[in-house]
Amino acid sequence: METAAPSAVIVAIDGPSGTGKSSTSKAVAAKLGLRYLDTGAQYRAITWWMITNGVDTDDPQAIAIAAGKPTIVSGTDPAAPTITVDGLDAAGPIRTQEVTSKVSAVSAVPEVRTLITDLQRSIAAEAAQEADGIVVEGRDIGTTVLPDADLKIFLTASAEARAARRSGELRGKEATDLAATKEALIKRDAADSGRKTSPLAKADDAAEVDTTELTLDQVIECVVTLVEEKRAGRK
Repeated sequence: METAAPSAVIVAIDGPSGTGKSSTSKAVAAKLGLRYLDTGAQYRAITWWMITNGVDTDDPQAIAIAAGKPTIVSGTDPAAPTITVDGLDAAGPIRTQEVTSKVSAVSAVPEVRTLITDLQRSIAAEAAQEADGIVVEGRDIGTTVLPDADLKIFLTASAEARAARRSGELRGKEATDLAATKEALIKRDAADSGRKTSPLAKADDAAEVDTTELTLDQVIECVVTLVEEKRAGRK
């Protein structure tokens, strides 16, 4: 088995929707010359595949049977992260409200989590061997996917702040009012935190960063500092 490069650092960033995980993770990876992986996009990708191929997303058994069929490939360049499903660009389609409303149910199926977790671990291992490391963001990275990550960070924020951010991301027919967005986020939190397999949770050794009152630049600066301190401590 190949060993990680001495300078490589694996950073796990977890937290619920609307805390700034994706924007922070991409920016930190770009600033520090690391690769970047959005694990949520992978679960959205397999959910999109289920929907487009007529799999009943309310039927865990049907999801489990179909889980191994799609081929999901994630590009890890933080400046231009990509995701394809069976060779098709899925970056746009996976962000629809339909996918958003069904991704929790699909990602709760153990067979789906096992497959996607294995994929995530292989991508992180490759980055540790062939690059300076990777920033992996999701909901169970520090607790389940990469429990031995060099640095674990858990981003949090008030439901009000998260709803405001998420509403600002939606456009046109996908846009919803603030109250509805907040309700959807709370429902998603409950589903992700309450699932039996790999629930959303803060790792015991994770550094918690409350982003409620912070600008994106402040959050990025905070995380960059944490990574640099970790790197310096290993020298």
